[in-house]
Amino acid sequence: MKILITGSNGFVGRNLCAHLEAMGYDNLLKYDRPDDETVLQQYTSDCDFVFHLAGINRPDDESDFAGNYLLTAVLLEALKKENRRIPVLMSSSVQALLDNPYGRSKKKAEDLVLAYGRETQADFYIYRLPNVFGKWCAPNYNSAVATFCHNTARGLPLRIDDPQSALTLVYIDDVLNAFTAALQGEALRNGDFCEVDPVYHTTVGSLVEIIRSFPQSRENLTVPKVSDPLIRKLYSTYLSYLPEEEFRYPLLEHKDHRGLFAEALKSVDAGQVSVNITKPGMVKAGHWHHTKTEKLIVVSGSGLIRFRRLGDEKLLLYPVSAERLEVLDIPPGYTHDILNTGSSDMVMLVWANQIFDPSNPDTHPAIVDPASSLPHLGGV
Repeated sequence: MKILITGSNGFVGRNLCAHLEAMGYDNLLKYDRPDDETVLQQYTSDCDFVFHLAGINRPDDESDFAGNYLLTAVLLEALKKENRRIPVLMSSSVQALLDNPYGRSKKKAEDLVLAYGRETQADFYIYRLPNVFGKWCAPNYNSAVATFCHNTARGLPLRIDDPQSALTLVYIDDVLNAFTAALQGEALRNGDFCEVDPVYHTTVGSLVEIIRSFPQSRENLTVPKVSDPLIRKLYSTYLSYLPEEEFRYPLLEHKDHRGLFAEALKSVDAGQVSVNITKPGMVKAGHWHHTKTEKLIVVSGSGLIRFRRLGDEKLLLYPVSAERLEVLDIPPGYTHDILNTGSSDMVMLVWANQIFDPSNPDTHPAIVDPASSLPHLGGV
């Protein structure tokens, strides 16, 4: 299948091309502003489906909005000459409902597509999109989300005229899924128009509050609430605007002669993840918990995890090694310690079911094996 994409270098176009290519569509006919109409004529003679994304939304002169329907007219006339009922998907705007120069130009383009479908009996799909957000959208142009993410990632001020102003948003990946569903004949229709699902309703103030929380997550290590679909998608979008020299950030390392401990990720709903490094021959831990539980994974080196239930003399020994990745649960009520039996550092990932609270650590020292000659050192 050969697919013509107008506006292929735009925000939605770039994402759509990447998405289609990842799906295995390798015959993409990409048309954008530098190309002249002879290229468009050639592409219409070859294509089997059209994504018509090209449009003008920030012209220097209002009269330039006419380009929204003039290019549409040229495209559709060329398709008619092919006499092949070539399906057309048009990216329109909710502003087509408004009486302003941009809205009127998009409404005229919609009417042309409707007429094309009725005249040729070709399938047509018109999407009146609200504010689309996601990676690769130009900041300081036509998207509040892009501008807020770009500026926040650089510590720049945000201009907020009315925090209570309503915003309707759709995420780029949801748009792409809707578009490819239409390509496969499975569009979500509502009369003459098609819809993207889900749509998010928020305010400028709420949006800014969410985006401003993202850089703070590097400081307090708390991951955003990604169980909320809008927050998850906004966070992905925010990360795409990070300066390329700022993809990484340091962790606070707690070091002593036994090794190193560093908290890495925290979640109010899902506990925290840490890194624990034990040097050869060293013992760490030697404590128990009331409610706190942990899961350990050795990712480098080897060692021995020893357990003893409080009030019992029986020892439980669990050899661990990175040569066989396993998860070891640390139940409450068992004192436990960690011994590096190898010749190199033993590196463990540690998940705990709660964020560490210095005022209530739920960590109580207790020797695992009183008869052992190993050093009995508490701590992580």
